[in-house]
Amino acid sequence: MSKSSTMFLKFVLIVLALAVLALCIFALPALWSGVAGDEVFGGWVRGIIIGMYVSGIPFYYALYQSFKLLNLIDRNDAFSDQAVRALRMIKFSALGVSVIYTATMPFFFLIGEYDDAPGVILIGAVVIFASFVVAVFAYVLQKLLRNAIDIKIENDLTV
Repeated sequence: MSKSSTMFLKFVLIVLALAVLALCIFALPALWSGVAGDEVFGGWVRGIIIGMYVSGIPFYYALYQSFKLLNLIDRNDAFSDQAVRALRMIKFSALGVSVIYTATMPFFFLIGEYDDAPGVILIGAVVIFASFVVAVFAYVLQKLLRNAIDIKIENDLTV
């Protein structure tokens, strides 16, 4: 992979990190204060907001591991145990995000029932399934990379 490809992916990671940071700094506090008057509805929205803040931890850790993986690719160390570990941590982080949003799904359901907006439930489900797909993809890449490293080691021993 050329340096320009990894530079572009690093740029995308940085833009994604800044977008989520802006959401956490500006949009979520405004939403928190916007539902201050309604005790029932506000409590459910606050539950989702807390889940969004908590899910930021594994999200940013996955971005860090992705950045680390791209640096390994730049150094031609893509077939290393460090790359396998990075993919493993990305997998666990994505599963963590999925578990956190699964825990907040009752709040999405209550808001959808209260406001007669079943599409709200779909928003929570999309986040759960998207992070689960990332976890499965990282798992598959981890296994493929582990097999490729084992084959490489075996070939190095036969020479």
